[in-house]
Amino acid sequence: MENVIEIPEAISLRTEFKRKFGFWELYRSFVFATGAVSKMIGNKKTNLIDKHFVERLQLAVTEVNGCAACSYQHTKMALSQGMTNEEITSFLSGGDNFIKPEEAKAIMFAQHFADSRGCPREYAFDAIINEYGEKEAEIILSACQVMIAGNMYGIPLSAFQSRLKGRPYKDSTVFYELGMETGGFLVLPIAILHGLLRRFLGFTNKRFDTSPPEEEDGV
Repeated sequence: MENVIEIPEAISLRTEFKRKFGFWELYRSFVFATGAVSKMIGNKKTNLIDKHFVERLQLAVTEVNGCAACSYQHTKMALSQGMTNEEITSFLSGGDNFIKPEEAKAIMFAQHFADSRGCPREYAFDAIINEYGEKEAEIILSACQVMIAGNMYGIPLSAFQSRLKGRPYKDSTVFYELGMETGGFLVLPIAILHGLLRRFLGFTNKRFDTSPPEEEDGV
């Protein structure tokens, strides 16, 4: 019997953005996703990071960004890989009931990555290197980069699909939704070439937030 695809109502019935991105952020995510996809393909051959681990990382990124379309697709993928509805729902709801101790730091990094809009602090990535090793850390980062690119494209798609059902998102317009979808589709080949050129020239596929940390109140 085929598993029924269930995602939390807070996601399936969403009528406002949890996270909203701009067109430049979408383009930049496509550029970095180009190199990240290469890493993910290599990981399928080496299996340094288990596919279930990758899926949990990507569910964690999707939960922070709140992409209904991505939640649906990754629920299907996770179910096909043997994850239970309870486990998937927990990740999509931000719960920690099914987080494995050995994966906890990577899941936290995935959440931080998404919360930082794809530009994490370097010390956070260094902590992942120390915990899992450099090659594994790069795969963890790549899984997050691929997912956030999907989220940035999927969020306006989710808003448009909700609009067609008579439930338009707050603070959204048809121009934004179709503009992101159409514009993203048109610039994708350019972004891929941009990403390949960066790799050819030896640029890193890592991007970190180098701004000074905010001072605590009263300091």
